[in-house]
Amino acid sequence: MRIVKTIAEIRDIVGTWRKSGLSVGLVPTMGYLHEGHQSLIEKADAQNDKVIVSVFVNPMQFGENEDFDSYPRDIERDSAVCQKSGGDVIFNPEISEMYGEYFSSFVNMTTLPEGLCGKSRPVHFKGVCTVVSKLFNIVCPDRAYFGQKDAQQLAIIKRMVSDLNFNIEIIGCPIIREEDGLAKSSRNTYLDEEERKAAVVLSRSLSIGREIIENGEKDAEKVIHAIKEEILKEKLAKIDYVEIVDMDMLRPVKEINGSVLTAVAVYIGGTRLIDNFII
Repeated sequence: MRIVKTIAEIRDIVGTWRKSGLSVGLVPTMGYLHEGHQSLIEKADAQNDKVIVSVFVNPMQFGENEDFDSYPRDIERDSAVCQKSGGDVIFNPEISEMYGEYFSSFVNMTTLPEGLCGKSRPVHFKGVCTVVSKLFNIVCPDRAYFGQKDAQQLAIIKRMVSDLNFNIEIIGCPIIREEDGLAKSSRNTYLDEEERKAAVVLSRSLSIGREIIENGEKDAEKVIHAIKEEILKEKLAKIDYVEIVDMDMLRPVKEINGSVLTAVAVYIGGTRLIDNFII
């Protein structure tokens, strides 16, 4: 597995591919790859001639007192997952390569980042939009792949690509789960044995919410109440948010009609986990 550290080198590689008429898929990640990332790489491999996986823990999307320093990193593990899944090159730049000494340009957005995770992580999506824009400009892929677990991020990236006229197709891919239902996440490694068992409350509570909606409930507050009630049965869980929002602008809805996103963020011990479903 080829690991590239500089922007100039990755551009040279893509340029060579383009001269041969090859299509390029990009899978942006922060590394410590798991089966969820693997599914993205496999999808990219199926739809493109070549696949670049970026592995970059982006400091710009971490707020004060968040887990930037402790975020898991293992490039050898990532290399093995990429090779197994059909990736061709890993782009693994240093922070200084992505953000030079006088870096002062940012990509930001209104409305979509203001709710859900944006409430408790106010700088997060500015950092996401900036780094993803840079990756798009560096790689110039035909398609880019993101997981539905980060549903707000996926919606924001789609809106940014549309608003700023990036000539890139954004592919959203389903959530990959553990056997007990917990959504795959690099942050699951923070959980001790007791917390890991407790974390299943996210998917369990969402299953209850989904069943209520599928049985005909239209009142969003009643569904939210049922989800919160289930989460609060778990003594290690602390709710950040439980919301039902429309899929266009991610605004809270009172009545469930059309496509809606039901999303939760919950602290299990000191670890913040997210999960969701779309109906």
